[in-house]
Amino acid sequence: MLRRQYLCFLIFILFSTFSNGQVPGFFMKEDVRRTIIPFFASNSLIIVPVSVNGSYPVNFLLDTGVRSNILFSKDLGDAMGLEYTRRLNLMGADGSEEIMASVSPVNHLDLGPVEGIAQALLVLEEDFLELEAVVGVPIYGIIGHEFFKFNPIKINYDDERIEFFRTDALKWRPPFFKKLDLSVEENKPYINAKIKQKDGPILDSKLLIDTGANHGLLLNRETSEQIEMPPLFIEAELGQSLGGVLRGYIGRVDWLKLGPLKQQEVLTSYPEETAFSYILKETGRMGSLGSEVLGRTRLILDYPRKRVMIRKGDNFYNPYEYDMSGLNIRKIPTDEKRFYVAGVRDDSPAQFVGIQPNDEVLSINKIPVIIWELSDIAKLFRSEEGKVIELEVRRYFDNDISKYEDFRYRLLLEKQI
Repeated sequence: MLRRQYLCFLIFILFSTFSNGQVPGFFMKEDVRRTIIPFFASNSLIIVPVSVNGSYPVNFLLDTGVRSNILFSKDLGDAMGLEYTRRLNLMGADGSEEIMASVSPVNHLDLGPVEGIAQALLVLEEDFLELEAVVGVPIYGIIGHEFFKFNPIKINYDDERIEFFRTDALKWRPPFFKKLDLSVEENKPYINAKIKQKDGPILDSKLLIDTGANHGLLLNRETSEQIEMPPLFIEAELGQSLGGVLRGYIGRVDWLKLGPLKQQEVLTSYPEETAFSYILKETGRMGSLGSEVLGRTRLILDYPRKRVMIRKGDNFYNPYEYDMSGLNIRKIPTDEKRFYVAGVRDDSPAQFVGIQPNDEVLSINKIPVIIWELSDIAKLFRSEEGKVIELEVRRYFDNDISKYEDFRYRLLLEKQI
């Protein structure tokens, strides 16, 4: 399982003056009640093509958990002709890594029928996040709070489309949707949920709605003494942030209840405490809901009216399954479709048969990797206990790509949690 792949920056950029008196925000180009924005979903992450200042469209992640819009590459920003007003020194998740970024204060973001007016971009000087390696498709930036602040947004994960409503539209709750209270604090959305733990009390929890995080439920143990680790858990790499690898544990809770909607045996991440845990404590939140949970629903985020409306999606009752192979597969960020083993979990089927980190994957079940998508590989490894998976890998020696040997392995998928 992947956790959110980037740091929640410790700054909030405010720009009080914009050219021609423009109000910053996202607006429909035509005077209609609603419009449709198609998106591409990779593990329920929402990816949309965006043109910056008339440039060729590139993929952005749509993320409720981020305040500012972000561009991952200053080289790309320079090619787009961005203008910068200042340079910032950011700090990574471990409290020590320094990362430089530039601020481009006024830009036009085009999503087809919707446009972002007077949008600020925080431009990283290096792409420390490398989302393509973990998502499987190139992602060049993030659109955050600005997209949601003025308009009701309906996210249909089943059909991979967003309905962007006029501000005064959607006054009434649509049929089959349940309404929950929403609070927007420091430009981030929160809801309350009940969580029945395996080995602890029922939690009345405040959770961040985080469409850009590729986990299900996440609980930060340092935020409450009531949060207990389940009796069965495994140590895992939860993701990659600007400050390095984020580690923690994966387990399950008995159930998660969002209003009247209840899900059983939800996979739950328990990250280790970081240098910035005090910020989480100050917000009063216990954790977050990521795409693994949200992607099983149909979701309406209505910031202006401080409400969330939610209903069951097509896969709402599908069981939550964690990787049963022990392999952490990532994409090599090249134009070619190539995958490699980023890690092998201890005491897993992959470790038992002898697969090693840095092995390049050539084929899976005799199908060349050029046919596979990274998200499909992840689904295969979560699919069915007892399933036999055949892998062909190439192992390089002495950091020399001319020295290698190919191996074939058969592993049996096995549940560990």
